Amino acid sequence: MAPEIRRIDDATWSFEEPGVRFFLLTGREKALLIDSGMQTHNAKELAQGLTDLPLLLLNTHADPDHLGSCGEFEAFYMHPAEASNYYNSHGGTSGFTPVWDGDVLDLGDRPLRMIEIPGHTPGSIAVLDVKFRRLFSGDAVQNGHIFMFGIQREMHAYRHSLLRLQKYAGSFDEVYPSHAACPVKPKIIMKLYDAAGRILDGTVAGSPGEMHGKAVTVYEPGPAVFLCDAKK
Repeated sequence: MAPEIRRIDDATWSFEEPGVRFFLLTGREKALLIDSGMQTHNAKELAQGLTDLPLLLLNTHADPDHLGSCGEFEAFYMHPAEASNYYNSHGGTSGFTPVWDGDVLDLGDRPLRMIEIPGHTPGSIAVLDVKFRRLFSGDAVQNGHIFMFGIQREMHAYRHSLLRLQKYAGSFDEVYPSHAACPVKPKIIMKLYDAAGRILDGTVAGSPGEMHGKAVTVYEPGPAVFLCDAKK
């Protein structure tokens, strides 16, 4: 099923799949896909139906629901800490160009700053759209279900990343997550920080659940639902 394409403004679109979304941003010189969905395998083709600009791809992280169209690209941008996730866990074959914290990709009068936010995955990044005052947050900042189970996820690191991300809150007016409501307000960052703290200190109770055949502990402290490793 083809994703629903929504125009955010004349230079920004979201592609809506059931349960996940990805984005197209254009500048004066280049265009960039931020992620490429899960069920979608022709995101490059769809994006080229909206713009004639040279098209790039950036992965906020390498979970499979963000990699659907990577095969259309010989290479893409990604934080190197996601390489194991991409190649070893999910059998990726395309090459990647590393992006690091503080790097800026300029699409032509549209600078995009990379912000490392490890925790959900080791190499998760958020993309600060400086001119348009938007933050594209991947999975880390949202009001849906945040996966924090498995060896690549770590709640302490996630919480530190949220606190660091809060330092940029004066630079964006809205957050555009890959899941759940979109956009959301920046105030959600500290709400998630507080929620993660309550999970870590045991002041919020969890309940047993299952996700992708794995036993998990489900916490609902608000504003998101956290799926964590099952209690031993």
